Amino acid sequence: LAKTSGKDIVQFAKALGIAHSKIDDKICVAKPGTTTSNLGKYAVITEGDTNDARISLCGGKAAGTGNDNKSTEQNVFRDFVRETLKDGNHNWPTSTRKADKSAGPTPVTNDNATAVATDLTKLTSEEKTIVAGLLAKT
Repeated sequence: LAKTSGKDIVQFAKALGIAHSKIDDKICVAKPGTTTSNLGKYAVITEGDTNDARISLCGGKAAGTGNDNKSTEQNVFRDFVRETLKDGNHNWPTSTRKADKSAGPTPVTNDNATAVATDLTKLTSEEKTIVAGLLAKT
């Protein structure tokens, strides 16, 4: 997926969210901080502050307790696309973190593309067929 454009991923996500929201709910499920009720919250950049929940990595984990800027609702693929990829020109295929910070997920080349692909492999055969059809149309 790393060679797929961010804009194409955004279009794929929109189609998936409209027609198959249950599948959308299984991709890029943000992880809480050490306080399990403090859910990770997708953002255009991983803030990298101690205990900050804002992340730009698909399925990423909030820093520390995740108490600062946490989400009250589980963030999934549609949230990742809306808040992190935006129009497709941000964080694809690699996430970002503020340069002077060290908490939260560390960006690694193609980490978002790898995370989405990994989540897709965990889908049922039927769900994979649906995803393949939608990806082929983008």
